[in-house]
Amino acid sequence: MNTNQVWETYHQDIKLFLLSKIKNEEVVNDVLQDTFIKIHTKLDSIKDDKKLKSWVFTIARNTMLDYFRTNKLSTELKEYNIQIEEGLQKHDETDCLYGIIKRLPKKYRDPLFLADIKGKKQAEVASQLKLPIPTAKSRIQRARKLVAQGYMECCDFKMNKKGHLVGEVKDKEDCKVCS
Repeated sequence: MNTNQVWETYHQDIKLFLLSKIKNEEVVNDVLQDTFIKIHTKLDSIKDDKKLKSWVFTIARNTMLDYFRTNKLSTELKEYNIQIEEGLQKHDETDCLYGIIKRLPKKYRDPLFLADIKGKKQAEVASQLKLPIPTAKSRIQRARKLVAQGYMECCDFKMNKKGHLVGEVKDKEDCKVCS
């Protein structure tokens, strides 16, 4: 399954779950977006499609808890019988990507999320965000450049002659973004 298929299958259920815990729909949409950024960056690590639903909801739950921790809020959560596969706990470039995207200004993060995570065409992104098409395209391109710059700042990646990022991901403690 790709990210778009996971979105189509689970986003409504996850949104309802988040709405049951967070009563502000704008915040729910932000948490939902962060959840799917994490899902997108880690989707290739899920080996058993039978565990996909519990894995997706675990990510949503943990993203919500991160939101509460960051904003010093609390909620009553029931313990859910959800297990995370051991292999998903390793630190890699997708952890950095999540941190980099999360730190983007909203005006860049939203178009990037819609275009690159949800797979929408740039014209659809412009329409959904009520932006002129050139503005949407510009923001998506700027967001991509900011992501590349984020890798250079976080993990000391370099841009090679072909314009590709090269380097190795540092240990989590040494990363400037995801530590």
